[in-house]
Amino acid sequence: MTLLLSPAKTLDCNAMPQANSASQPDFLDDAAYLVSKLSKFSPRKLQSLMGISADLAQLNAERYSNWKTPFHPGNASPCIACFQGEVYRGLDAKSLLSPDLEFAQRNVRILSGLYGLLKPLDLMQPYRLEMGTKWAITQSKRNLYAFWGDRIALALNAEGESPVINLASKEYSKAVPSNALNRVMIDIEFKELVNGEWKIIGTYAKLARGLMARYAIKNRINHPEGLKTFDQSGYRYTESLSTESTWVFARDLQSLSN
Repeated sequence: MTLLLSPAKTLDCNAMPQANSASQPDFLDDAAYLVSKLSKFSPRKLQSLMGISADLAQLNAERYSNWKTPFHPGNASPCIACFQGEVYRGLDAKSLLSPDLEFAQRNVRILSGLYGLLKPLDLMQPYRLEMGTKWAITQSKRNLYAFWGDRIALALNAEGESPVINLASKEYSKAVPSNALNRVMIDIEFKELVNGEWKIIGTYAKLARGLMARYAIKNRINHPEGLKTFDQSGYRYTESLSTESTWVFARDLQSLSN
């Protein structure tokens, strides 16, 4: 079983998790190619391309200017230690033990606009490049989805035949074309009861994705059925809202607060 996560915009690569060894991204050459183009952009062009503030544009212009290979622990950090935000607050990588990280290295994959597909202990240097960025890399590759094409799906195919548990956002999971993936993919949704209707609330769903990934790691869950016992933060697998390919975990916030 492979758990698929989105990356995070917020990065802090100073905190390193305990791990026996770091690894190299499989698509590092592709990342270097993208950086070679991005490093030529002015901060103003990056600001326009990415829809970010002037300060963030300046930061990322500096990141791309300083980005260089080869990666080693002196100039790069395991990606699971870098990504912040709600998903990674739920995952809480800093508290994972070495055996947990070894399990995660085998069973967790993180999608990335720049790096394509990352293992948790893959070294990375800081960046900003969302998968949905409207950037025509070449005349034939009009966006990052076209740039990555089927390659992320094929990389997942090469890792085995077990199901893929999709805990990524729609923006990122679109980078894994269903017609190229030879493995069963199960989408996970987290829903809240709001005024009598079941709804997905982004912030809560992101945190829950990280909590589920942590639950799978700590409990060494290798088969999707094992995830149905997930009960963190009041969520429960809800069969009446689920289908074969989309599993819904729901909670009633009002009842939890009473």
